[in-house]
Amino acid sequence: MSTPFNTTFAALRNRTFRVWAAADIVSVTGTWMQVLAVNWYVLQLTGSTAQMGLTVMLQTLPSLLLGPVGGAIADRIRGRHVLVLTQLSHAAIALGLMMVAARHSHVSILYALSVASGLVASVEGPIMGRFSATIVSRSELGNALSFGSLINSTGRIMGMAVGGVVLAATGPVPLFAANAVSFLAVVGALLSIRPRHANQAEASPQATEHGLRAGLRYVLRQPVVLAILGLALVLGSLGRNYQVTMAAMSAGPLGGGAAGYGVLSAAFAAGTVLGGLVAASRKILGLRTLVGLGLITSVLQLAGGLAPGVAALAGIVVPVAVGAVVIDTTVATRIQLDTAWSMRGRVLGVATAVSGASGAFGAPLLGWLSETIGPRLTLVAAGSTTLLACAVAGMVMARLRGVPWTIDELLRTLRTSLGLRERRRYREAVASTP
Repeated sequence: MSTPFNTTFAALRNRTFRVWAAADIVSVTGTWMQVLAVNWYVLQLTGSTAQMGLTVMLQTLPSLLLGPVGGAIADRIRGRHVLVLTQLSHAAIALGLMMVAARHSHVSILYALSVASGLVASVEGPIMGRFSATIVSRSELGNALSFGSLINSTGRIMGMAVGGVVLAATGPVPLFAANAVSFLAVVGALLSIRPRHANQAEASPQATEHGLRAGLRYVLRQPVVLAILGLALVLGSLGRNYQVTMAAMSAGPLGGGAAGYGVLSAAFAAGTVLGGLVAASRKILGLRTLVGLGLITSVLQLAGGLAPGVAALAGIVVPVAVGAVVIDTTVATRIQLDTAWSMRGRVLGVATAVSGASGAFGAPLLGWLSETIGPRLTLVAAGSTTLLACAVAGMVMARLRGVPWTIDELLRTLRTSLGLRERRRYREAVASTP
């Protein structure tokens, strides 16, 4: 008998997807090495978490402004050759960051490179999402997205773990160099694979005729999608920018320094791996999961502000990371499956803009709050705000789906998100088996 939590990666039966996934994990590992290097380099150079938040904002602001444009482009072209150019551009930016760190250049040059990285990502994101969907069939897409979350989580923990050791031993320069090389794996995959469902990536006549405005009008006529994106914006702004709050807590009230930040980063990365496994094991990632886990992670984030030490905060960070990955995977799955294919790139462009807004506003805000009221109160305030947002979003989604919102409904949502119902049914099935 198979349990409801068995991990079944249907997408891995697809050889093309396996090649793509292998290249992706190499690239993601390099990316997280660079994230660790940039964050700590800015913090050491400026001594300011607000400045670190500004770096994140500069990387994500272009996606906020240009994400929908990138989505319109994604609906009009086949993206293979464009993606090769974006990968090479990312590699060149990583080499530029390596030179900045090697020469101890002024932080303003790093800011300029952060903007350049964001500009490339704003075009790349929707095209990458649409191209990736051509590698697998529609029936495999949800599983492929869940496996993508697991790849990101595994790459994160590998990048953070290896990056932390290298950072302490030699500084950030080798991490930037490693990231530059990692993009070549994706270039190789792009040039070698042949998507099995390439016909799905044909240019959309609607994209050609109506472009960006048609995509925005389409999204505005999808109230459930709007509610999902709105909740994703709040959770992403105040509940996902842990690279800022973990650094602030470690450097501040917890007194953990660089070693403490490494421990917290590793704990978060471990949680994301578990989250990827949980997401891939679930047959359905629906609105109940999104709202229920949003409520749970918000309470845990609030509790994180009260943690007495690095170990205690690390213990809280693990389940927060699990929830964060499942939430993000649920948002991506619903965006992909609940929208028309002809509008897919433009919807992904709007989602990219929402993600950009989360970093552009959330990271600097959390950095400023950490310096103004302290990291502890920042986590408490952010967790309280996301808790309220999840409750409101749950009521809105329930009303849109014609479900009356009651205390019983809230408890049912929490049980569903935790998998308690599936566990009970499995125990009952086992007990009844001769």
